Amino acid sequence: MTAPRPDGTPSEALSRLAGLHGVATSYRPSPDITVPASAAAVTRALAALGVDASTDEAVRAALAVREQEIAERLLPPTVVGWGARPPEALAALPEGARLEIRTEDGGTRASAEDLPPGVHLLTATAPDGRTARAHLIVAPPRLPTVEGRSHGLLVQLYSLLSRRSWGMGDLADLAELAGWAGRDLGAGFVQVNPLHAAVPGPPTDPSPYRPSSRRFPDPVHLRVEAVPEFAYVGDRERLHGLLERAARLREAVLGKGELIDRDAVWDAKREALELVRTVPLGPGRAAALRAFRAEQGQALEDHVTWYALAEAHGPDWRRWPAALRDPRSAETARAREELRDRVDFHAWLVWLTDDQLTAAQRAAREAGMGVGIVHDLAVGVHPTGADAWAQQDHFAPGMSVGAPPDAFNARGQDWGLPPWRPDRLAESGYAPFRDLLRGLFRYAGALRIDHVMGLFRLWWVPEGRPPTEGTYVRYDAEAMLAVLVLEASRAGSLVIGEDLGTVEPGVREALRERGVYGTSVLWFERDWEGDRRPLPPERWRADCLATATTHDLPSTAARLTGEHVELRDRLGLLTRQLAEERAEAAADVGEWLERLEGLGLLPGTDEGGPGGPSREEAGIQAVYRYLLRTPARMVGVWLPDGVGDRRPQNLPGTWDQYPNWRLPVADAEGRPVTLEDLAASPRLRALVDVLRAGAPPAPDGLAPPGL
Repeated sequence: MTAPRPDGTPSEALSRLAGLHGVATSYRPSPDITVPASAAAVTRALAALGVDASTDEAVRAALAVREQEIAERLLPPTVVGWGARPPEALAALPEGARLEIRTEDGGTRASAEDLPPGVHLLTATAPDGRTARAHLIVAPPRLPTVEGRSHGLLVQLYSLLSRRSWGMGDLADLAELAGWAGRDLGAGFVQVNPLHAAVPGPPTDPSPYRPSSRRFPDPVHLRVEAVPEFAYVGDRERLHGLLERAARLREAVLGKGELIDRDAVWDAKREALELVRTVPLGPGRAAALRAFRAEQGQALEDHVTWYALAEAHGPDWRRWPAALRDPRSAETARAREELRDRVDFHAWLVWLTDDQLTAAQRAAREAGMGVGIVHDLAVGVHPTGADAWAQQDHFAPGMSVGAPPDAFNARGQDWGLPPWRPDRLAESGYAPFRDLLRGLFRYAGALRIDHVMGLFRLWWVPEGRPPTEGTYVRYDAEAMLAVLVLEASRAGSLVIGEDLGTVEPGVREALRERGVYGTSVLWFERDWEGDRRPLPPERWRADCLATATTHDLPSTAARLTGEHVELRDRLGLLTRQLAEERAEAAADVGEWLERLEGLGLLPGTDEGGPGGPSREEAGIQAVYRYLLRTPARMVGVWLPDGVGDRRPQNLPGTWDQYPNWRLPVADAEGRPVTLEDLAASPRLRALVDVLRAGAPPAPDGLAPPGL
C-alpha cells in the first residue's frame, strides 16, 4: 500500500504524481483555510484515471512514466487557439518543426495563423523526425453580449400546467408562454429547467438534474395533439378515452391539489403516441425523420438502443447480460436489430421532441424575444442511464460528482453523477462535450450551465465514501471554454453560468473574458469583504442574469414572510433552535428591506386594501425594482413570485420528506394556477409592469428593459 504521511495526507511522491494528472491534494473552502485531501482519496481518483498508485513502488513507476511522457511529447492531445492568433502551445515546438493542419472543412494548411473557427486536426513533425497529432480547437475570442437589458421569466416547465396539458407542463405550454410573454409582457427570454431524457421508471426520478442523457430531450414534454399525425388516427374511440385520461390527470393536479405524477403522465402519453405512430408518415415527414437520424448519427442510435434495451432488461445497464453492457459488442448489434421496432419508436420520439423544442424557440423569437428560450444544462448524468452506457470510456469508474464541506453544508454533497475523465476528453478533442452542446444549441437562444465551475474542476467522491473524503480533479478549462464559445457562437446563442456558492479565484474572471454571463441572486449579494451588508446596486456586475431566487431557494414571498424557516422546522431540517433561525432570517430580510426603503423602492401599502398592493406584494415588487437598479444585462422573474407562491420547487437535503420537482405553480394559498390564470393575473401583470417601467436609467449607458 502507498504509505501516507502520519496525518493520512499524500506523500511527496504521491502529491507530485497527483499534480501531473490534475488531481488536487488540498482545497480551500475559504481564502484563509486550506484543507488537505487524504491519501486514500487521491489514490482512488488516480485509479479512476487509469493510474496505479496503490503502493510506493507503483507511485514511483507511474511518476517516472508520466514525467517521461510529458518531457518527450511534442504536443498535448488538444490544443486551443483563440481568434486569428496561433495557439500558444505551438511556441513550445522545436525550432524548424513543420505543421500540417487538416481543417474541419477538409482543407489543408501549413500554418496555424488565420484559421477558421472549428475543430481541426494538427500534425507536427520535429526536425529529429518525431511526430505528434493533436486536435486543434479554434474559437472566437469571446461571445457577443446582449445589446441593452432584457427581462424574462424563470419557470420549471413541468410546473406550468395549462387547461390543455396532460397533468404537467409541456412544450406547447412553453410556446404559449413565450408567445404571450414576448408580445404582452415585453419579455426577452423564458428560462426553463433541464429537459433532458430521464431514466425510465416507475418510479422515475423526478429531478431534472439527474437525467439518463443530457444529449437528447425527454418525450414526456411532448404535446401529443401537436403531432401532425394525431389528426389522422383511425381509432377515435380509443383516442377519446386517452384524452379523457389526460383530462383526469390534469384535474387531479389543478382541481384536487394532487402532486404532478410524471409516470402516470408518461404512461398515458406513451400509449397515445403508440397509437399515433400507426399513422404512416407522409413522404416529406418520412424524409425529414431519415435526415434527422442521419444527422444525429451514432449518438442517437446508441441513445435509442439503450431505451429499447431498458424496456427488455430494466433501466440499470450494469445489471444487463454482460455482452449487452458493451454498446459496441456483436450481441448489442444483434439485439438492436431484434428490437428494431422499439429502437425506431424511440428515435421517432426524439425527432418529435426536437421538432417541438424548435417550434417553442421559433414562437419565442416570432413574439419579439431577443433571446428566446434559455435551456438548462445539468452538471452530469445518472450512472445507470443512456449516456453512462454509451460513453463508458469517457466516465471515471467508481467516482461520483459532489461538493466539499463548506459554510453551507458541513458534510459536503454527493450528487450521484459519474464525472467525465479529463484525459479521455482531451484525447477525443472533447467530442462528447461538443456533441452535447451542439444538440442543445439547436433550439436554445441561450444556455444556462449548472455549476459552471465544473468546466474548471469537479469534486470527485469515491463510491462508498462520504463527500468529506473526496478531492478535486482539474479539467482543461481553456479547452472546455473554447468548445463552449465555439458552439455557442455557431448557434448565435448566449451562455449563462450558474456560479453560485464557493467559486475558485479566477473562475469568474475567465468566464467574463470569454463572454459567459454569471448568475447573481439578490439575497447572496452582500459586501462580503467589507461590512457584509447588502451590496449597493451600482456595485453589482453587469454581465450576469440577476434574479431574486432560484428553484433551489425559497420564493420571494416565503423569504419575506419567514415561511421558509417554518417549512424547514416542520420537516425537522433545522440545526438550531427555531427562535434562533427565525431571528437570523428576520435580520437578513430586515437589512434588505431597510436598503429598499432607503432607495425609495418600497412605498407604503394599505395591507391589501383597494388602494394598493399588500405589504408582501409590495415587498416582492421592491425586490425586482432593486434588481433593475443594478447594471445586470438580464433580469429574471421567478414566475411563482408573480402569484405569491411560497413553496420551493426543490428543497435541498430532502427526498421523500418534501415533494421536490412535483409541485404546480400556485398562489399564496397553495391553489394551483394555470397558464391561462397567469395570463389574466393582475398581480403578475403588476409585477411585470414594474420591470417594463424600469428603474432610473441603468448605469454605463445601458438601455432600459426590453431588447
